[in-house]
Amino acid sequence: MDHIQAAKEIVRRHCEAFDEATDDQLEEIGGKSLSDRFFWRGMHPFYEIEGAASVIQTFWRPLRRSLTSLQRREDIFFAGENDVDGGASVWTCSMGHFMGLFDNDWLGIPATGRMAFLRYAEFFKIENDEIVESAFFCDLIGLMHQAGCYPLPPMTGSNFVYPGPRTHDGLQFGPVTPDETIATLALVNRMIEDLSSINHMDDYLCPPDLLARTWHDDMIWYGPCGIGASYTITRYQEQHQYPFRLNLTDKTYNGHVARIAEGKYCGFFGWSNLRNRNKGGFLGLPAAQESAEMRIVDIYRRHEDKLAENWVFIDLPHYLAQQGLDVFARLKELRRLPA
Repeated sequence: MDHIQAAKEIVRRHCEAFDEATDDQLEEIGGKSLSDRFFWRGMHPFYEIEGAASVIQTFWRPLRRSLTSLQRREDIFFAGENDVDGGASVWTCSMGHFMGLFDNDWLGIPATGRMAFLRYAEFFKIENDEIVESAFFCDLIGLMHQAGCYPLPPMTGSNFVYPGPRTHDGLQFGPVTPDETIATLALVNRMIEDLSSINHMDDYLCPPDLLARTWHDDMIWYGPCGIGASYTITRYQEQHQYPFRLNLTDKTYNGHVARIAEGKYCGFFGWSNLRNRNKGGFLGLPAAQESAEMRIVDIYRRHEDKLAENWVFIDLPHYLAQQGLDVFARLKELRRLPA
């Protein structure tokens, strides 16, 4: 699997140089590893951007001006052949937090002058020793929560600075036994099939034993801020799965752009993964007439023959905007309210 190792080295070199560069050096560093046809996908309000220079100008420079002394605190890194296209492409997956001093407002989120953690997941596609595509998800609502201007109803789960893997083995820089990779990917695909089989049954409360086929009883689901994290199958169902199943209807699964595994880790993202329609109540929204798309990242850790941990990113600002709720406009209103 020399090509997997080569892809990891390309991405690691790029990220190390990019993270340590000054603002004036970013285009130069990007030009060494990012393709001339580099294509970037980002959260609302950024969306799709072509060209490294445009991504740097639109996203990275404003972020670095806001979160000064920025550090990448990586918890998971792995790579693999894309299961979606039969292994024709190779992607890497990185997950953790960007940590900095929140010194200047960003996207209308008020600076605090204190440490802030921006939770992220980043995928890179490598072709001919270049990075040609990327998808960058981050928890903007989580940053609002840290700044004291949370724009949504109370969460059903808990929100905090999520840890990396319990086993502390998420940074897979070296080669991994292929058998482990095969087992992890097969398990995740089996889990997807189980859940897909009941997606059309809106009022069907998934029994715990269906999840227990592929999940440990003490599983941890680290959901996006707005939903929160849950621990154990029972609490996960109570705090996320059942509200999701009962308050959303007309679910359509669109598939993934990339789904990769290496060792005991697997990750995927979609653009979008699925569509659904809010029947009323989910995230405090009223009933909707039209469906809305959800762009989602899932990253998993397998322990023995079942899944143990799952880190989830959902572009909730985009999902909410499709239904008439602009969280950034609401943020402005919250900031105008008297203390």
